[in-house]
Amino acid sequence: MISTSLSFHHNQHHVLSNNIKPPNSIPLCLFRKVALTPPSKPFICLNKKLLLFTPMAQLNSNIPDFKPDPSLINEDLAPTKPSQRTYSGWEMASLWVGLVVGVPTYYLAGSLVDLGMAWWQGILTVVAANIITFIALGLTGHPGTRYGIPFPVLARSAFGIRGAHIPTLLRGLVACGWYGIETWIGGEAIFLLLPNSIKNSSFSNSIPWLGTSPLEFACFLVFWFLQLVAVLKGMDGIRELEKYSAPILIFLTSCLVIWAYVNAGGFGRILSMSSRLSSSEFWALFFPSLTANVSFWATLALNIPDFTRYAKTQNDQIIGQAGLPILMGAFTFVGLAVTASTQVIFGRTISNPIQLLGAIGGFGTMIISIFGITLATITTNIAANVVAPANALVNVSPSVFNFQRGALLTALLAIVFQPWRLLQSSESFVYTWLVGYSALMGPIAGIILADYYLVKGRNLRVNDLYTLNPVGNYFYYKGYNLEAVGALVIGIFPVIPGFLQKIGTLNRIPELLMTIYNNAWFFGFFSSGIVYWILSVLKATKQ
Repeated sequence: MISTSLSFHHNQHHVLSNNIKPPNSIPLCLFRKVALTPPSKPFICLNKKLLLFTPMAQLNSNIPDFKPDPSLINEDLAPTKPSQRTYSGWEMASLWVGLVVGVPTYYLAGSLVDLGMAWWQGILTVVAANIITFIALGLTGHPGTRYGIPFPVLARSAFGIRGAHIPTLLRGLVACGWYGIETWIGGEAIFLLLPNSIKNSSFSNSIPWLGTSPLEFACFLVFWFLQLVAVLKGMDGIRELEKYSAPILIFLTSCLVIWAYVNAGGFGRILSMSSRLSSSEFWALFFPSLTANVSFWATLALNIPDFTRYAKTQNDQIIGQAGLPILMGAFTFVGLAVTASTQVIFGRTISNPIQLLGAIGGFGTMIISIFGITLATITTNIAANVVAPANALVNVSPSVFNFQRGALLTALLAIVFQPWRLLQSSESFVYTWLVGYSALMGPIAGIILADYYLVKGRNLRVNDLYTLNPVGNYFYYKGYNLEAVGALVIGIFPVIPGFLQKIGTLNRIPELLMTIYNNAWFFGFFSSGIVYWILSVLKATKQ
């Protein structure tokens, strides 16, 4: 990993000092004038190559005795070196295979049909949402590849050196909830393997204050411990796990589809399924469902720089992520087709894949199936729900936290979320959990993208992202960009009444506020992004 004594070229005369000889393979000029007042229009020259950085001893910086502040940098936060840029398009794509092929995706697809949609309506809703998500992923992933910086460091550009803790911790908090959900699903797989004598014992009786049975909770903890082995290997372990698990998951998913097709005598039932909704009912369901599906990956759309910083080129990161809508559409069909086939095979609809595996029976089949679910759950959980909160905690205190320590605290917080309560029903999962947290993710994404593309013009001064010197461009007001914080509040506040109504705290709210809640991600994304851009322009005109 990169040394904490790293620094970046930073020259008053916009030229490299004669005694500095950058590597021929990494040409770049990135320099600015340092003044006591913000510069009007700095000269910045960037090409599409990797960012040039060299040991601090070779630098000539305009910030007196400039060096990265120890409280802002460690191995996990420093820009990636050229030797670390190893993710190809296939490895980025395999990351998404590991993320998409999982129980929550399967469950989400079945939830749409369970709520009344026809199969094709459910698939179109999922694909439309993931096209939107892909655009957000590509836009947010760009600075990660261009500058080699993770999401917490990118957030400093918009929210300020200290203000970046706000979006990163909010993102990390949601990831802790998701980590708990995925771990609970893995625990259910372990529960399925237990002998009936144990599953039917008194330990399977639910305890009201706990919300589940001691036996299921114990299975949850067992899977919780098993994941730590992969988690503690860090980013290199995650990359290898995703790379080799992708073909296995594709094969096991294909086996499940073939089983359903053969035993149900084809997919005629799913193709004949019609919507149970009127036109007005469909549109009333469509928009919150679209929001829920966007928010499904809205978390990763924020911290995707944590992964794209390892991509070889921008083409690799874009091509690797372009498969998301296709993969989500395909796996949605798998979930819908297999769920529909259970009505023919078993005489009842089984939308939960864990319960389906139990109904299929056969020890050998169960072992293979449980292996597939475990692999799918771990690959999704580690990549989507460990990296973001771990890096957020590292960003809070690099001297105290590293990736492994942050991941361990993430796992502990996941228990506090009591994920078994979040999965009580399709409605609580889709409209309370998914739509609810999208009210946080949308505004953050809007602000960061508006800052990077509209305010900064894709030009970041990387050394200023690692200093607490007030001269630095991202120190703002005592380390906080008040325009970003204000825009975040404006994007979140109007959604709160709708959330309170969903969880039963408020009985009745105006229809407008409910509409805002049902479109929480879109409302927050555009309102916060536009407000931030306007405030930034107004601030610039006054200086």
